[in-house]
Amino acid sequence: MIAIATSLSRRSRILAIGLVAVGTWLTLGAAAADVPLQVTNARVPASNEIGINLPLLMTIRNDATEPDAILRVRCPFANFSEKHTVDRGEGAPAMREIKSIPIPENKTTELKRDGYHVMLLQTRQKLVDGEKFTCAVVFQKAGTKETEVEVSRTP
Repeated sequence: MIAIATSLSRRSRILAIGLVAVGTWLTLGAAAADVPLQVTNARVPASNEIGINLPLLMTIRNDATEPDAILRVRCPFANFSEKHTVDRGEGAPAMREIKSIPIPENKTTELKRDGYHVMLLQTRQKLVDGEKFTCAVVFQKAGTKETEVEVSRTP
């Protein structure tokens, strides 16, 4: 009788541990799916020069019910960054520095050369095609998002 109780107790414990592990896994998966703001496809062009300015392009999906904004970006391979937009008034399009980049709610925003983008100023090193770096993108509401940035010949 004692052997049966011990066997059942051991099985119950293993089952309980398994259920806790599955529950934790499901909770973490649901939490990742519930992230209201996601940064993907972050990239900069490759360059053989040091001390130049390069655009940082990316895709931002904001599934939150409120708009957000990019306040700043910090990357290890640039001394500074500026947020820009491109004005299309009379004549040629012109870049203009702005305080923040708006990220509307329930939309995907594509940062690109001819629209909103971040300029990384005074690069500290050559950027080789295929390299990856982590940059910190600071949002007004979503906080700081560590983002992997890929160096590419064709950003």
